[in-house]
Amino acid sequence: MAKYREIKGVTVQTRDTDPTINAGSWASAPNLNTGRQELSGSGSSGSNALAFGGDKGGGAPHSDTETEKFDGTSWTEVNELNQARVNLGGCGTNTASLAIAGSSNPGNTDYVEQWDGTNWTEIAEVNTAKSTNTAAGTTTAAISVGGEPGTGNTQVELWNGSSWTETTEVNSAKSAGVTFGTSTATIAAAGNPASTNTELWNGSSWTEVNELNQAKYSLAGCGLSTAGLVFGGQIPPLTTNTESWDGTNWTEVNNLGTATGYQGGSTNAPNTGALNFGGQPNLTTTEEWSFPSGPHLNEGDIFLSAGSTMKAFGKAAGIPAGVFVSGGSLNSPRERFGGTTQLGSASSAMGVGGDSPVIDNVEQYDGSSWSEITEINTARGVGGGGSGTNTAALAFGGGAPPPSPVVTNVESWNGSAWTETTEVNTGRTESKGGGTQTAALFYPGYLPPPTTARNNFEEWNGSAWTELAEVNRARSAIGGGTTSPTAGLIFGGSNPPPVPSPTPADTSTETWNGTSWTEVNELNSGRNGIMSFGTATACIAAGKSSSEAPVEKWDGTNWTEVNELGTARNGGGADGTTVSGVVFGGNPQPGTGTATEEWTVESVLSDVTVS
Repeated sequence: MAKYREIKGVTVQTRDTDPTINAGSWASAPNLNTGRQELSGSGSSGSNALAFGGDKGGGAPHSDTETEKFDGTSWTEVNELNQARVNLGGCGTNTASLAIAGSSNPGNTDYVEQWDGTNWTEIAEVNTAKSTNTAAGTTTAAISVGGEPGTGNTQVELWNGSSWTETTEVNSAKSAGVTFGTSTATIAAAGNPASTNTELWNGSSWTEVNELNQAKYSLAGCGLSTAGLVFGGQIPPLTTNTESWDGTNWTEVNNLGTATGYQGGSTNAPNTGALNFGGQPNLTTTEEWSFPSGPHLNEGDIFLSAGSTMKAFGKAAGIPAGVFVSGGSLNSPRERFGGTTQLGSASSAMGVGGDSPVIDNVEQYDGSSWSEITEINTARGVGGGGSGTNTAALAFGGGAPPPSPVVTNVESWNGSAWTETTEVNTGRTESKGGGTQTAALFYPGYLPPPTTARNNFEEWNGSAWTELAEVNRARSAIGGGTTSPTAGLIFGGSNPPPVPSPTPADTSTETWNGTSWTEVNELNSGRNGIMSFGTATACIAAGKSSSEAPVEKWDGTNWTEVNELGTARNGGGADGTTVSGVVFGGNPQPGTGTATEEWTVESVLSDVTVS
């Protein structure tokens, strides 16, 4: 039994033994009475929810008025919406909720209804008819974000309990994304086409913050701007992916039991007690997110152990920066391949091509083992670039088989096949890339003739490549991180004049703000042939060309030396975030390798010194 006392203004717990550290997980809950998709939902906990609207299937009209109420034990059919709709926004609780806009026959609506616990009542309409919009807040203070027509818009509207007002728009168009929080402190994330974009609303403006690990749309979520949860959706295909938001970063946590998209969720629930229900394909499935019963700790919790030692749990305790542990081996040894920061995640990575010799082989990682999948059309190695996820990716640049021409070829991956698309302006090798399938950056590398490092830099907007402001220091064999087309990072590398004359490995670091490159704090040690993963503000640099094992972590301002690789190497592939990542292949181990290592950051208990 925990006792509590106040020490220097901080409430701490006194425990006879250290408590068990538990993680949240999904468990089955009672099913909806009627299966449906493209519905909306609200709720304040795992035992308090409302499901409304949607498509039951079975022929036209597809939109539905049906409403069901959950009390923690069962779903009960209650009074229906006044107007049938699909793909509508929703927020609130099971006794006080809003149903906002949505699609009805024959098209998008501006219709808004309010639930009082018993009935739906028509109230003031939104200013613009829309569907696939998302919402957060209460019946007296709400926010509606994005939606269709088209592939999404940037429009935002605020509700004050009596009227809707258009306000500052989001930076990136959003359709079928997710919104959670309050009307003055909101997170808006993801969207169609599948996106990792995340934005924070402070009541007056939107700021782009750290992105999701997995690009997706048609998902659900709940929580506050400082602590949220998103789950399910489409990559495509449908996914079980669940991510937790801590106010700064997204972390992949335990997945849903059933893959689904266009589902409902308890929008106003805390991130410790969410509900997921319905969704494609016309599911009745309901799942509850919770923590095991009994004592558990949240990050930052402080307590006194039996020995009167003050301890803390989680990031606030200064936990280790992470460690590399062995993972499953590649099927084909390779190096200098798929140079990317965002071709998946630690549990869904992809290695494209490579040198062993130059190959067209592609493999996918599921967190435990590698599987060979459809080959690329043009064999490439010598360090090309890549962006996207393992179901929606681009592979660009690199070198083809001997006589090793530098290729401008670009290929697009849809989860089952590779298709050639618009070429880069300037082919290069020993490069890096990052971003999504529709918004990517292609960093510098070697360009012939002669074969020297250049400072070329290009951006992909989903249809064309554009050469932008050059980096300050020409280089190749670099590391990089990408958050968005307006937030890039490159570091290290080399510029021998020409190959193979050696030159010291570079320590310089540059950041991209969408307009120009700025030199910032340098790496602690020079390196090239870098394996890197992460974003412009949170990145890991691993290995170096002399096949050493040093690792450094970038926090947006400084580089810090952290735990080394288990196997010294350079020129391998990498994926993930600073919380959960993976490196694979490279040279030597000895020789071109297959070794895979997973980067993990575990929450631990740490002693706290009190003066």
